[in-house]
This record gives sequence, C-alpha cells and structure tokens, in this order.
Amino acid sequence: MELWLEELQLGNMRFGLRADTVLHREVSRFQEILVVDTYAFGRVMMLDGTFQVTEKDEFVYHEMLAHFPLMSHESPKDVLVIGGGDGGTIREVVKHPEVERAVLCEIDPRVTAVAREYLPSVAAGLSDPRVEVLHEDGIKLVQDHEGAFDVILIDSTDPVGPAVGLYSPEFYAACKRALRPGGIVCAQSESPFVNGDVVRRVAQSVKANFSACQLYLAPLPTYPSGFWSFTAGADHELPQDVDKARAERLATRYYTAEMHKAAFALPPFAKALVE
Repeated sequence: MELWLEELQLGNMRFGLRADTVLHREVSRFQEILVVDTYAFGRVMMLDGTFQVTEKDEFVYHEMLAHFPLMSHESPKDVLVIGGGDGGTIREVVKHPEVERAVLCEIDPRVTAVAREYLPSVAAGLSDPRVEVLHEDGIKLVQDHEGAFDVILIDSTDPVGPAVGLYSPEFYAACKRALRPGGIVCAQSESPFVNGDVVRRVAQSVKANFSACQLYLAPLPTYPSGFWSFTAGADHELPQDVDKARAERLATRYYTAEMHKAAFALPPFAKALVE
C-alpha cells in the first residue's frame, strides 16, 4: 500500500508527494508539526497540513527572501527574521559577512527544535554565533524595538491564525519604526495565481508605509501553483544592479546578481496586482 502526503490547497486544489516514512508528528501549543521522508523531494515539514519546507526546493525560497533585500542594502548589520523557525532564511542571512547580528523570532519553539533534529541542512545557520533565537510574538517584538534593525524579513505562514497580523498596514508601520534610516522590509506574499488578494493586501500595506514597493517572483514547486511572490519595501529606490562580486561570495544555488535584476521584470498579470 502506497503512502501519500497531501495538501488540500484553498479547497479547490490538491498537491501530493509519495511518502516513504513518517519521521515525526506532534501537536505543539500552536499547530500540528509533521516531518515525512518523500521519494521526490526528500524530507518535508508540514504545519497544520500545509507544505512549509522540502529539502529539494527550499533553497529557492530562502535565497530569494533573504538575498534580494540584503543585497539591496549597503551594509546590513542587524537583521530580524520573523517566523522562519526552520532556520532556512537565517542560514542565508549569515552568509553575508556584513551581518553582525541575526535575530530569529519564531513563536513556536517546537518548529525550531524539530528542524534542528530532522532538517539539519536547513537549520544549519542557527548555530552561527551571530544568531539569537527568540520564541515570542514577532508583532510585539517590532513594536518594542524602534530603530533596531537594518533589514526585516517576514518568513510567515499563510494569513491564518497567529500569522494574520503580519499582513496588516499597522504591522508594516511598526516595521518601519523598527528599521533604521535606509532600512528594508521584505515578506513572502503568497502565489499571484491563487492568492492574488494576499499579494494585493501585502502591497497595499507596504505602500501605506514606504515610498518604494517591489514585487518579485520565483518558482516553488511544492507551494500552491508552483509560483511564489515576495514583496520588498523601503523609503528609497531599490537597486536593480547589485555588486556581482559580493553576490558571488554567497555560494547560492538560485540567487545571483543577474537573477536580482531579472526580478524587476514582472509579467503584466502580476504587475496588475500591485498597481
């Protein structure tokens, strides 16, 4: 009998992977955490029945969320990651030698613990001495740390439950206060094919607080529609051209200086969502 790992996406779509072994399952204070070994995508972490991380394609998501904003900043010394308890975004953040402090604020400590045990290649950056791990509410953290960060990355789950507040204009206003002059905020903003309302909501929240807003896209095979978006905001124009030598030092598998520039080219249907 075959074992399949499936996610029901938005009630009208279903995505599945043939599974080998269930490695871990628990219900934490916040959500169900499941880790399964699959044939096509390696180990997979699901939260409340939705795909969060797979060993095969996670690098695309984490590299694009982290490196686009960090490479857009001249000297990102203090970086905050909200969510992202698996550690993948932090792993990419600490590839930048300019970073002196990387704070991970993940509300569920069990996500981080499970990732360390079952997804060590993803969670590897958590052991970097520059990393500080906090298990608390990210919304409150930005409210309490005015002018503390150069870059804020929002590696949130879908806009349900505890993550709903991470999509509001009020939250982005708090992020702006928590940023230093020249700071950049960047968030995962769901699929432009099946979550157009979320893409639009994040863009509106960013535009309500920052003078520049840039949507960019990347392929994510295991996320709904296989096509994902990110939204960056700043009070200065985000650069299309970045230092190629600096980008090459990052040892990435997807992000490059050329991919950075290409991210500014949007198909009309996606551009319409943020205009």
